[in-house]
Amino acid sequence: MTQTFDLIVRGGEVVNHAGRGITDIGVRNGKIVAIGDLSQASAGEVFDAAGLTVLPGVIDSQVHFREPGLEWKEDLESGSRGAALGGVVAVFEMPNTEPTTTDPDALADKLSRAKNRMHTDHAFYVGGTHENAPFLGELERLPGCCGVKVFMGASTGSLLVQDDEGVENVLRHVNRRAAFHSEDEYRLADRRSLARPGDWTSHPEVRDAQAALQSTHRLVRIAKGLGKRIHVLHVTTKEEIDFLAQNKDVASVEVTPQHLTLVAPEAYERLKGFAQMNPPIRTADHVAGVWRGIEAGIADVLGSDHAPHTREEKARPYPASPSGMPGVQTLVPVMLTHVVDGKLSLERFVDLTSHGVNRVFGLADKGRLAEGFDADFTIVDMKARKVITHAQMANRAGWTPFDGFEAKAWPVATIVRGVVVMRDDEIVAEGRGEPVRFLETLAR
Repeated sequence: MTQTFDLIVRGGEVVNHAGRGITDIGVRNGKIVAIGDLSQASAGEVFDAAGLTVLPGVIDSQVHFREPGLEWKEDLESGSRGAALGGVVAVFEMPNTEPTTTDPDALADKLSRAKNRMHTDHAFYVGGTHENAPFLGELERLPGCCGVKVFMGASTGSLLVQDDEGVENVLRHVNRRAAFHSEDEYRLADRRSLARPGDWTSHPEVRDAQAALQSTHRLVRIAKGLGKRIHVLHVTTKEEIDFLAQNKDVASVEVTPQHLTLVAPEAYERLKGFAQMNPPIRTADHVAGVWRGIEAGIADVLGSDHAPHTREEKARPYPASPSGMPGVQTLVPVMLTHVVDGKLSLERFVDLTSHGVNRVFGLADKGRLAEGFDADFTIVDMKARKVITHAQMANRAGWTPFDGFEAKAWPVATIVRGVVVMRDDEIVAEGRGEPVRFLETLAR
């Protein structure tokens, strides 16, 4: 009897836990149900992937989509449109919106806003504060929550827990892995006078490597004392990579494409305010140190830290210009260019963008191209050559720091739970995103 499927992805080079090889994938009811030779099977839809590479769906575990309150920069629809156009199947969105996502109503509001508008699957962080710390154990278990996020150094928005007592109080009340923006606010405050008006090259002097390392030392000490798990976001310094390598029992590590690709001072001289983010773009020795973190297996996940501001805001003279840059749409082509250039294996890319997210965040049914998991695929052309431009960007701010970057690979389709959402640079199925499910918050 002929096998039948809702979708067959046929003849692509599949890269997953078993390695890589030419094969077919069968999908029913949004799940992967067969991997192998399906040449005799039939399906409602067949995606011809011959000559293409089929990856587990890329998950971007750090984005700022700015809704509610800052929609002139970005919103959930446009942000997820960029994600899907970039080959990303799911995003974890940050809490520093207006109002902040720090209580059940704010989380429910974001989930409501996302319904029938977001094109990718999604989850939302709850912001940890001095005030809501006692309730975080309950908040982190709410459906649609990917965990607790804490800012130890001030960045965009009003969320800040700079003191050891506050960090300890947050960690004491959480049970899941908590994510941290790790820069020492006390040192940042002491160094703000080092900002040279109109000179963006002074940004990494104000927010220097020691500010990051000092904070990460404090954070790990507190986490170890309480026996809690932490996730250190956007690690940028070679010293932190070496330190975190000795503390993998409690600490997982995120790195970003921009900190692996842009280099100071050249990036600031060329891009000016468009290169400004927190923590900063750093010098070549730190970039090499972060690459070592990838090569040695210290880095667990790759996140974009997508955080748009308008061109007008970015054009303000430093330090009045805000920190943050778009990135969700360019994560895949930029990092796959590093793959083509031999700096990163395709298998390691998969580990950083799907398998690692599955492990670190405990995804219930995503992050693996395997039978029984969601049929999420990022299908790429590893031979494509395209130049990234501002005009391609879906973000409401309308720009990218990678304008003019020659990509040597390109996402050609984004499939979310068996639905082709993006094909050939066009969204072909709108508003299909659903909340991501986590092992630690499944209904008992």
